[in-house]
Amino acid sequence: MKDAATGEHLVWVHSLDARNDLTSLLIPFRMATTAGDLGLWMYSSREHSLEWLGGAPAVADLFPDPTAPLSRVMPSVHPDDRGALQQLVSSVSARSPWTRLRYLTEHDGWHELAAQTLRIQLGYGGPERIFGVVRDDTKYEKRKKRARAALAAERQRAKDTADFSSALITAATEQELQQVVLTRLAATFGACGALLALVDNGRLRVSTDAGIALWEVATTHGLPLNHPSPIPEAIRTGKPQFILGREDYMSRWPHGAGFPRIGRLGCDYAGTITPLSEAGNPPLGAWAMAYGKGYQPSLDEQTLMSTLADLAGQALKRIRSQQARVELATALQQTMLPTLPQHLPGLEVAARYRPCHGGLDIGGDWYDAFVMPGGSIALEIGDAQGHDVNAAALMGQVRLFMRAIADEERNPATVLTRTNELVLTTAPARFASCSLLHIDPRNGQVTGASAGHVPILCARRDGSHTVRQLPGGPVLGVVPDTDYREETFTLDKDIALVLVTDGVVEGPGLTLEAGLERVGTLAGAAIRDGLNAEETADRILDSAVAVDHLDDVAVLVIRRT
Repeated sequence: MKDAATGEHLVWVHSLDARNDLTSLLIPFRMATTAGDLGLWMYSSREHSLEWLGGAPAVADLFPDPTAPLSRVMPSVHPDDRGALQQLVSSVSARSPWTRLRYLTEHDGWHELAAQTLRIQLGYGGPERIFGVVRDDTKYEKRKKRARAALAAERQRAKDTADFSSALITAATEQELQQVVLTRLAATFGACGALLALVDNGRLRVSTDAGIALWEVATTHGLPLNHPSPIPEAIRTGKPQFILGREDYMSRWPHGAGFPRIGRLGCDYAGTITPLSEAGNPPLGAWAMAYGKGYQPSLDEQTLMSTLADLAGQALKRIRSQQARVELATALQQTMLPTLPQHLPGLEVAARYRPCHGGLDIGGDWYDAFVMPGGSIALEIGDAQGHDVNAAALMGQVRLFMRAIADEERNPATVLTRTNELVLTTAPARFASCSLLHIDPRNGQVTGASAGHVPILCARRDGSHTVRQLPGGPVLGVVPDTDYREETFTLDKDIALVLVTDGVVEGPGLTLEAGLERVGTLAGAAIRDGLNAEETADRILDSAVAVDHLDDVAVLVIRRT
C-alpha cells in the first residue's frame, strides 16, 4: 500500500505471539532437514530429554521414540562416543562442529552418524532451544572403507608385483629363479597354489609350492612337449590357457584326461597356465596356478601374468646363457692355467688360484713355472685386465709369449720388453702386469724384473719378512718401446719367496701396504712353524678369501731345497 500523504510504499509488519504454538515455527526446520536428508531433534536442558522432530524418513526411523530422556539414549551410543554426545548437548556455542557417533539400532545394528547442534531463539523474543541435525553416514562409511580396503589391496598388489619383478631380475641361478616363482607367484595373484614347469632336453621338469603337492603333478614331470595336455600345449604354442574346471578340462583335452592328475582341477577348482616364452622362441617352460571353480582372470590380470612370465623367461635365458659362459670360461681357465712340474730340481714350488666372487668364474690372474735351457727355472705371476673370457685369453697369450721368448732370452728384462711389444700388437685395448724370476737352483741366484706388478715378499725362518720391489717398467700393453730393467739377488735356503697378485693384498678397506704387511706376517709365521710351500700357499690363500676380497687371487711360493 501507499502512504496517502507522501505516496511512498509501506510494509505492514504484524507481530504474532507463538509461545503457545512452537510447532508452527518448526515447520521450516523440518522442511529444510528433510530436503537435506537429515534428521531433526531438540534437546531440553531442563528435562535432559531429546525430542525427535522428524526430517528425512530414513533417519527418523532410527529413533522410534519421539521423546526420550538422555539417559535412555546414551546406552545405545558406543561407549567411546558417549562423551562426544554429552559435549554436543551441553555446548554453549551457537553452532557445534560436526561430531561422529556410533549408534546401535534395534534391527540393523550399528550406524555411523554425524551430528551437529545449533542454539536457536524461536521467534522474536521467543524461547531459546538447542536443536540438532543428524546424518546417517553408514552407507557412505562402508563405501569409504571398501574403497580404502581396495586401495590398500591395490597398493599391496603393486608392491608384491614390484618385489616379484625385482627378485626375478636379480635371480642368479635356476634354483634362485625357481624359489622366487614358487614363493611369490600364488601370493601375488591370490591363487591356492602354483607350480613351475621348465623344459630340459624337450621334457618338463616340474616343481611346486606348498599349495600343490608334488604327488599331484608327479605324472607331469618328464612329459614331452608334444603331449596332449594343457601345460605342454601352453609351452608349445606360447598361448596362455585358462581352465574353468574339470568339465572344461575334459572337453578340451580328452586325450590327456589323466595329465596332470591335479586334485585342484577337480569339480571345485580352476587353473591358469602362462608360458615363459612366446611362440617362435625356444620353449622355456610355463607356470600354473590353481583357483576356485569358475575363476577366470580379468584382462588386467592376464596382462600382468604374461608380463611377469615374460620377465621370468628373460631371466631364465640370461641365467642359462651365463651358465654356458661359465662352463666355457671354466674349461678355458683349466686349459690356460698350467699344471706345475711335479719336480723342479733344487726348488720347492706351490701355486694357488681362486677367481673373484662376481661375474664369471674366471679371471686374468696366472702363474707359471718351467725349466729353461741351461737348467735355470723361470717362475712368473701376473694379472691381465678384467674378469672375463677376454681377460683369460690375454692371460693365455702373455703366458705363451713369455714361454716362447724365454727359450731364446736368458734375461727377464728382455723377455718383458719383447712381450710388451707383442701385447701392444695383438691386444691394444688390454694390459697386464707381471713379475718374472729366473732362478739358478744350484747357487740360489735370482734375476728378476717386474711389469707394474705388486712387490714380492721374502719370508724368513725366524718369522720376519721384507718387501722387495723389483725393478722393471710399466704394465705390459700400454707404453711402446719400453726398456725394462732387472736385478740379481741370492735366495738363501732359510728364505721363501712369496709372489701374489693384487687381489691378495688389496681390497675394500685394505691398502697395498697393509696387505703386504699382512701376507708377509702370515708367510713368516708359516716358515717359522715349519710349513712347506704347499701349506704356506694354502694359509695365504685362505686368509685372502676370509676377508672377502673381490678380485681374483693367485699365490706362488718358492723355496730352495
